[in-house]
Amino acid sequence: METTAIKTSFPKYAAYKDSGVEWLGEIPEGWEIYPGLKFLFENKSKNTGMKRKTVLSLSFGNIRIKGEDELTGLVPESFETYQFVNKGDLIFRPTDLQNDKVSLRSGISKYQGIITSAYLNLRFRPEANSRFYHYFFRAIDNNKIIYGLGSGLRQNISYQDFRRFAFPFPPLPEQTAIAAFLDDKTAKIDRVIAQKQQMIALLKERKQIIIQNAVTGKWSMVNGEWLMTPKDKMKHSGVEWIGEIPEGWEVKKLKFLLKIKNGQEYKHVVSEEGYPVIGSGGAFAFATDYLFDGEALLLGRKGTIDKPLYVNEKFWTVDTMFFAIVKKSYSTKYLYFLALTIPFKYYSTSTALPSMTQDDLNNHKIAIPSFIEQLEILNYLELELKKYDQAITLQQTQIEKLKEYKATLIDSAVTGKIKVG
Repeated sequence: METTAIKTSFPKYAAYKDSGVEWLGEIPEGWEIYPGLKFLFENKSKNTGMKRKTVLSLSFGNIRIKGEDELTGLVPESFETYQFVNKGDLIFRPTDLQNDKVSLRSGISKYQGIITSAYLNLRFRPEANSRFYHYFFRAIDNNKIIYGLGSGLRQNISYQDFRRFAFPFPPLPEQTAIAAFLDDKTAKIDRVIAQKQQMIALLKERKQIIIQNAVTGKWSMVNGEWLMTPKDKMKHSGVEWIGEIPEGWEVKKLKFLLKIKNGQEYKHVVSEEGYPVIGSGGAFAFATDYLFDGEALLLGRKGTIDKPLYVNEKFWTVDTMFFAIVKKSYSTKYLYFLALTIPFKYYSTSTALPSMTQDDLNNHKIAIPSFIEQLEILNYLELELKKYDQAITLQQTQIEKLKEYKATLIDSAVTGKIKVG
């Protein structure tokens, strides 16, 4: 939703004045501009003597308590170097501004605990409302104002940057009213977003069920309609985990359907054009040459092994991926849908980083129909799944609009563009 829509939804202040800050523009007549040192300070109190044991972390703009299972591996021998966090403290991640302009960098704590000293811990004096400035920090994060601060190769921010930073400063009762307004409005927006995210999860689950039923023969064409395959048309596959399959289907090892090749290290990567370099999450870079041209099925070899990809273009794929060239009499797109249902536990290693060998993948057994039936199933899937993809896209679009509305609402309220009290 555009900023103008926010402005017309709420009244404006009776009078404004120039803030003297270019990016901020005009502020309400009764507001002031103060440097951060007037009302906030940095807490550096360390957990010497292990006085506190509740370990906190900043995740997606929220402060949360770490679970016991997370306190292993790459953690310090002692949490005595961690800093105290009190309720109402604002935690800010000051590092790596150049490389990360997506994550939310700040959050206000609802807990008393400790957090790594890599974060800034900002506290507010009694004349400032911490929740108002929580929303203000969210606004300058969303608007990328903070990226003009910082120093060093990775553009790290220190407390010194915020000591000098020009903050709008409404009267305290007004700060409190704005914070309460935003607490209420953002909570309602977040609930709607959560409902839409749940709807997306349900749609994706339904998609997977449709794919599973189609490529395992649970559903088939009966009198011109796609219905559950009659029991008397089923036979046992001879493979315990596959179970029953339709008559006429065969059980084959993957090596008889496709030729599996390893991806390779790539060179000459460019930033804006070329051939896509594909990993388990999709294309992430471009190369000046290509490894293969045409239809292929990509399968993760290490790490993310359960996200097959279908490609039909010139591409390069990395050495953590297999790419499979499907043999004649088999549909590459059909085998992509089939790969979405493969139980990876039957051929992946049980290590901390899941992986699979080419031999295990080659010898994995699947049930396969005739080529004509593959195309019939593929046609059914593409038509049926299109409806779900459209519904998912609609929900995702609405979520993005709600997030934009939320960000604009926060920005408009904490900079005085709208009057909420």
